[in-house]
Amino acid sequence: MNRSATGHDGRWAGVRETAVEPIVSGEDGSLAEQVWRNAVEDSDAVQFIRPDPDPRSWPVRRTGGGGALPVTCRQFRDDVLALARGLLAAGVAHGDRIGLLSRTRYEWTLVDYALWSIGAVTVPIYDTSSADQIRWILGDSGAVGCVVETADHATTVDGMRADLPALRQRWRIDTGDLIDLAARGRGVDAARVDARRAEVAGDDLATIVYTSGTTGPPKGCVLTHRNISADIGNASAVLPQLLHPGALTVLFLPLAHAFARLIQVGMVRNRATMVHSADMSAVLDQLRRFRPTFVLTVPRMFEKMHDQARRAAEDAHRGLLFGIGEQVALRYSRALDRPAGPGLPLRLAHVLFDLIAYRRLRAALGGRCRMAIVGGAPLGERLGHFFRGTGIVVLEGYGLTETSPALTVNLPTAMRIGTVGRPVPGVRIRIADDGEVHARGEVIFPGYWNNPAATRETLTDDGWLRTGDLGSLDDDGFLRITGRTKEIMVTAAGKNLAPAPIEERIRAHPLVSQAMLVADGRPYVAALVTVDPQAWVRWRDAHGHPGATLAGFRDDPRLRAEIQDAVDQANRSVSHAEQVKTFRILGRDLTEADGELTPTLKIKRESVQDHFADDVAALFHGH
Repeated sequence: MNRSATGHDGRWAGVRETAVEPIVSGEDGSLAEQVWRNAVEDSDAVQFIRPDPDPRSWPVRRTGGGGALPVTCRQFRDDVLALARGLLAAGVAHGDRIGLLSRTRYEWTLVDYALWSIGAVTVPIYDTSSADQIRWILGDSGAVGCVVETADHATTVDGMRADLPALRQRWRIDTGDLIDLAARGRGVDAARVDARRAEVAGDDLATIVYTSGTTGPPKGCVLTHRNISADIGNASAVLPQLLHPGALTVLFLPLAHAFARLIQVGMVRNRATMVHSADMSAVLDQLRRFRPTFVLTVPRMFEKMHDQARRAAEDAHRGLLFGIGEQVALRYSRALDRPAGPGLPLRLAHVLFDLIAYRRLRAALGGRCRMAIVGGAPLGERLGHFFRGTGIVVLEGYGLTETSPALTVNLPTAMRIGTVGRPVPGVRIRIADDGEVHARGEVIFPGYWNNPAATRETLTDDGWLRTGDLGSLDDDGFLRITGRTKEIMVTAAGKNLAPAPIEERIRAHPLVSQAMLVADGRPYVAALVTVDPQAWVRWRDAHGHPGATLAGFRDDPRLRAEIQDAVDQANRSVSHAEQVKTFRILGRDLTEADGELTPTLKIKRESVQDHFADDVAALFHGH
């Protein structure tokens, strides 16, 4: 259902609201109930694969040999039950909040479902969080316990116990504390877990997810069992090509992120197989080893895949061939959106390049992966068409932690590259008069933990969520995100601009890692640009400067000319007033560790401006 509105001048203002009717409703019970159903209905289905399990972290059932270990639905239920009994023995009550500070691994999912099975609440914490962030999250949530992964995590949490009066217990994964906890639970009757699970209602808290946030302290998003089950139930119904028994994914995004968490729940719901991969440096090896049918990632991974493929071709003196193959992929994908489809010459060229190039790109994902879901940041039309043209359909979606998180998604049967798709069934989307995207449905969170003022600011009186994003709907109900309301910049001349589209185009250059516009209250638009560390090494060596540092070479005319090309390309897509007039190459890349990027690689603009204040000043010297 789409609705249009009329502007004040009498002309059509475009589609203002769209909705897709729900296919299923959120369940009135615990998300952990699915674990018990799976164990009864398909006990031997492989639910997880533990790549290289550590028996000190959680017991390993082996019949001999090492290597990857499958975990069936029945075995997972038994593991969840054993840990749940231990948590009961430790005194964890219904509604108690438990922190979970760990990388993505089997034990993360195990703890999550064990807590859900007794009505407790998981409070995820990124393993890269600073001590101040950890203290804030554990303190604000009133966590009574915390599961940590490593010695460093344990030391950090133990060092702040005096500031956390509610925190009674701390368990460390890699020293066997979960095993000890399960052993302690052997004296607890399993029927007590069944009784506690039966007490969980759909509107009970399942988790409090603290948003990484680009400004201010994190806010705790309260999500209920019903929120999450409604979201994944409807997403599963429209994505059967991805979420089904026999599907397999290697999950390497942090489970502290709501996007990865939803896929975890979806894999359990659909009895598909998930491989946890905590080591980002080994992701490509894991992809080749386990050959996923789909992957979940952020756009930056596909940007790097594209750039690595280009560099590999150039190293093999096949750069020209790569360029031609890239154009064929782009033209082929765009032709798929036309009624006539690709013509015969284009189809033949596509077959040729599939034989000599595209299949190598697919092999990097294991060879079986023909689909991917991306979110967290814009992918860009060019990359979307490039990968579809090479045989990997990238389904771009959109959502927020506050929306459980999926709101919209492109489908294999209904996709429009450059948009974030249509609403997930059960979701309504409207565009407010100021261009902000609003959303409504069972997936919308009830509010922020301990923060009624922020809840009132985010939820309208009539139940709509203000997303903080700017967007538009086309006539077919596809949503396009154009920027953030809080990131709209106003130049000294009064020109409003959204930085994201321009930054995205600058980032498309193979040398560029990050780009950030500086324009608020300024006489013109300028940009801070960082160079990709790998691309820098190649560039300096190719130009006869081995060993040179970027910090000492960033004003080199040849390097600046390369970045100027990227800026010129971006400027062609916007009006004269929005064009970048000058830029500054920073001496290093932005990092999460320095507080300049969120865990999903969004730029923290205020931090960057503070850290590089001299560079910002240099952009406007004399003005």
